[in-house]
Amino acid sequence: QVQLVESGGGLVQAGGSLRLTCSVSGRTLSTSALAWFRQTPGESRRYVGAVTLSSGNRYYADSVKGRFTISRDNAENAVYLQMNSLKPEDTAVYYCATSTGPISRLVLGDRRLYNVWGQGTQVTVSS
Repeated sequence: QVQLVESGGGLVQAGGSLRLTCSVSGRTLSTSALAWFRQTPGESRRYVGAVTLSSGNRYYADSVKGRFTISRDNAENAVYLQMNSLKPEDTAVYYCATSTGPISRLVLGDRRLYNVWGQGTQVTVSS
């Protein structure tokens, strides 16, 4: 069983930065990719980006490309989401997610393919 725990959320002014951490424990070798999603009230979770665990390749949604960076630390069993140049529209609950089955890089943004989720961490960007 794989468990995910997010941390690092908070309140920041527009233009500021935050780094979120997704701590991974359990049977991590069974996972193929780890993704970040975000959700605002009344909306479904939206894809932010992902890293494939075998190759280390990273992919991003257009809305965050150039501002957000995903990195991983295998020694710490953690994946990070560095968020720079934050905007009020980035305000959301951020979740990390993974799948215990394979996921093609072509469909990393499909939240239905992920079966393990963290509890989420709130990010609020003030204007």
